[in-house]
Amino acid sequence: MAPPDAARSCGDEKARRVAGVFDQVAPVYDIMNDLMSLGLHRLWKAFTVAQAGIRRGFTVLDIASGTGDLALAFARQVGEEGKVWLTDINETMLSRGRDKLLNKGFVAPLAVCDAEKLPFPADYFDRVSVAFGLRNMTHQPVALAEMLRVLKPGGKLLVLEFSAIWQPLRKLYDVYSFSVLPWMGKHVAKSADSYRYLAESIRQHPDQAGLQKILRDAGFEGVRYFNLTAGIVALHTGLKL
Repeated sequence: MAPPDAARSCGDEKARRVAGVFDQVAPVYDIMNDLMSLGLHRLWKAFTVAQAGIRRGFTVLDIASGTGDLALAFARQVGEEGKVWLTDINETMLSRGRDKLLNKGFVAPLAVCDAEKLPFPADYFDRVSVAFGLRNMTHQPVALAEMLRVLKPGGKLLVLEFSAIWQPLRKLYDVYSFSVLPWMGKHVAKSADSYRYLAESIRQHPDQAGLQKILRDAGFEGVRYFNLTAGIVALHTGLKL
């Protein structure tokens, strides 16, 4: 095990790298999502929204909200009686999410904050979601403990994240991840390194069973996952009882 100072240094380095990546790609984030997933990210998010079971009047927290795709879908469902909070550690990304909702006629509260230190009271939200953000968090168990804390009893967490693809497709997926994605990043986002980081971060993230265990260890009940597109992405859900 690394000594505390070394672990802290690694965590700080990851945080700096993540901040740099998203400052760089924010202007073309939505375009790149469509290109690199061939539009499939829209179906993955639609499935997440369907599993969320949002009702009018709910209070929802969308963590690592980015450009606000999930938050927008939730805002349409909670109605005027409900509230959807957008949060992200990156102000550049969060401002784009805010603008997307405003352009669709929704005014939503937002906060620039670290998921490991959520500025909300306990037992406050009916639903908490995080899409493609958990793997970028330095201390995932700490962040998940915070998500559990702010959920109401009976509330539900939804984690949409890249995961482990079906074994026969892994070699092809590696070629795509480490050759095609950086090429797209270079020519569209003007940052090949940002999309090399994406591929690396996916490989370092726990697989489906590994993340399921982390959620259970954090205190979530009824944890389950759904493989999407041969496991390229998985949706994990858990309850606070």
